[in-house]
Amino acid sequence: MSNQVTFRVFRGEPDADGDPFGQMVDYAVDLDEGMVVLDVIHRIQAEQAPDLACRWNCKAGKCGSCSAEVNGKPRLMCMTRMDDIMEEVSDGEPILVKPMQAFPLTKDLVTDTSWAYETDRRIVPINGPGDSDWEFHQKEADRLQEFRSCIECMLCVNTCHVLREHQKFDEFAGPRFFVRLAGLEMHPLDTENRIPQIKDDFGIGYCNITKCCTEVCPAGIKITDNAIIPLKERVVTEFYDPLAIVARMLGVKEKLPKPSPRLYVGDANVKVARRALEKEKGRVENARKLERKRVERARGKG
Repeated sequence: MSNQVTFRVFRGEPDADGDPFGQMVDYAVDLDEGMVVLDVIHRIQAEQAPDLACRWNCKAGKCGSCSAEVNGKPRLMCMTRMDDIMEEVSDGEPILVKPMQAFPLTKDLVTDTSWAYETDRRIVPINGPGDSDWEFHQKEADRLQEFRSCIECMLCVNTCHVLREHQKFDEFAGPRFFVRLAGLEMHPLDTENRIPQIKDDFGIGYCNITKCCTEVCPAGIKITDNAIIPLKERVVTEFYDPLAIVARMLGVKEKLPKPSPRLYVGDANVKVARRALEKEKGRVENARKLERKRVERARGKG
């Protein structure tokens, strides 16, 4: 590994409209054996750019704070070794470090992830027995433990095209929160039914299971296979299984709760659309009548 490397780091802040505004700045940095990307950023702060903004905490891959895009890939800077990065680039090529692109820019490498806290508050917490002395099988605990290893680094959210490209933050919970929802839904003692909310408010139907979130997860969670796909299957069973529909008609199965009117596209919205269409038809008809009267008046004068 060369003793020096060029880091091309994004420097900037939002403009008056909140859009990211800045430039890529080159820094030549001396490398030491065993350094990770975060070490290099710290050296840049110490020796060349003390005002470079970078969020970090534990430097051990446990807090999820130092998320960034290194050479175009979402990664934890503290877990990305320079030895590996140097194998990705040709000699003399700079190493690109940018903030996560899916979130609003705060400054330099720091982004505003407050959306995550707002989404977290929308999820109904566990609803289990009052007695906290719960007992369940080890295999059930093992299944949940994978989801509990999430460090909320938001790299999966940053790489999700539904959020990054289409900005569906109000309609889509994103892979991180489908992991949390899966952990709640699969808890053996939880009694809350979140499936209607997962379908309507959290928009799981937007996900087309490309597995890009799984590929960048530093905790190794199989987000697509073990969280999103099982939740999709539960939505299909709950809403579209013919046996479940018949069971509800016969009163054998409990009826579904009313869907959220905020995002649900269903009968209520269809009625609103029909009323709007009838109103528009009436407006067009009135306009035609007025035009007809004007023509008749003009002919009478002629």
